[in-house]
Amino acid sequence: MDTDRDLDQSLQELRSSLSGVVIEPDHPLYEDARRVWNGMVDVHPRAVVRAGSIADVEPVLDLAQRTGTPLAVRGGGHNVAGHGTVEAGLVLDLSLLRGVDVNAETQIVTVEPGATLADVDAATVPHGLAVPLGVISATGVAGLTLGGGVGWLTRACGLTLDNLISAEVITSNLEHVHADAQNSPDLFWALRGGGGNFGLVTSFVYRAQRLPEQVLGGNLVYGRPHWRQALQAFARWTEDLPDEMTSILSIIRLPSEYGVGEEPVLVIGVAWVGADLDEGSRLVDRLREHAPPDAEEIEPVQWLAWQSAMDGLFPKGARGYWKNASFSRLDDEVIDALLEIAGELTWIGTGFDIHHMDGAFGRVAENATAFPNRSARYWLNIYGFWQDPSEDSRLTAFARRAHAAVEPHADDGQYVNFLGAEHETDPTGAVQEVYGGHKTRRLIEIKTRYDPTNLFRLNHNIRPASV
Repeated sequence: MDTDRDLDQSLQELRSSLSGVVIEPDHPLYEDARRVWNGMVDVHPRAVVRAGSIADVEPVLDLAQRTGTPLAVRGGGHNVAGHGTVEAGLVLDLSLLRGVDVNAETQIVTVEPGATLADVDAATVPHGLAVPLGVISATGVAGLTLGGGVGWLTRACGLTLDNLISAEVITSNLEHVHADAQNSPDLFWALRGGGGNFGLVTSFVYRAQRLPEQVLGGNLVYGRPHWRQALQAFARWTEDLPDEMTSILSIIRLPSEYGVGEEPVLVIGVAWVGADLDEGSRLVDRLREHAPPDAEEIEPVQWLAWQSAMDGLFPKGARGYWKNASFSRLDDEVIDALLEIAGELTWIGTGFDIHHMDGAFGRVAENATAFPNRSARYWLNIYGFWQDPSEDSRLTAFARRAHAAVEPHADDGQYVNFLGAEHETDPTGAVQEVYGGHKTRRLIEIKTRYDPTNLFRLNHNIRPASV
């Protein structure tokens, strides 16, 4: 392994060969470059390499592998666990590589690894198309896809990874691999849900879906006295919805600028992407009938406006910690547990979301991708976002305590994109909690084949058998 002096020399040589820039601690851009979305992650990389082209990727991987320098790969930098940076290591920042190419006739969309949801939507919507993505437009497409991709089109079109056609990958030994259903199918399987464990994806190719000119979107809002009624009505309402209706139920204490007062509220967000907006309205009427809201705002909206509507809740620099669980039922026993958690929501920015799954998501065969659980009808994300560092311990403890309260009712599997930073003493056991035994064994085999030295380990790590 090279000494620090050798690393300095390697960085100097790298600087002269890149189209991008090497940002070290004395660089004026360093303070901004070292930071990721989650303000709790406050570390100091040895250098941040901001790639100017895909050609910059391979020499950075070579340097990290050759010198043994810890490597973090950053796309959008929105990962709640903060995996896009590393203390005293090397950050490969892909945020300038944001190109999106749309073939409107074939509905094929090719995306560079630094693109965000906003970049993809801006390119596809003018053609009446959308790639199924998440719910925060600043999120990076790369991490979202490799972990799953739950959003407003999940029931209509599946996860983001379900719409991935192929990927171009550079592995730890600098091999360039084209992965799709026919070529390197084992790697393609692992990329869809296994996170960034297997190589660096330099290009994602998706099949986009047709999008109506407007969607029916909005929120039904309930005060605390009506929470149980709303949860029970939501459970009944989601039993037989058409795929075109996706909904997210949240209980959260919102900042004052949202105009709902100081108390936590229950919000049912809905998005109907069917061609007939009246049909969507009638479906919302069914929910209103069983749980009349205290306030609401439901109207036809443009997709770009809807996809970015929640951005203000998650600004860069907010501090956050998340836990998650999946459920196949939302009966009174589960509702009791959720309401117990909700009783602790005394801090602005704490809450939880219940994503209604089923639909196209649930019709994908369990073993078709590495994603952990296709039978889940609901996915729960428990979170906090706050600004005051003194609240870190208390609000992280809340999320863990809330997760422990619902875990007895949960199904197997966890979603890595809803999982905060953990420091397990038993990494293999932690991976099994996410993926289950069979998928974990297969993922370890694939990891061992494509990244035997565990170069790509700044993630929810699947450790190769060789390490």
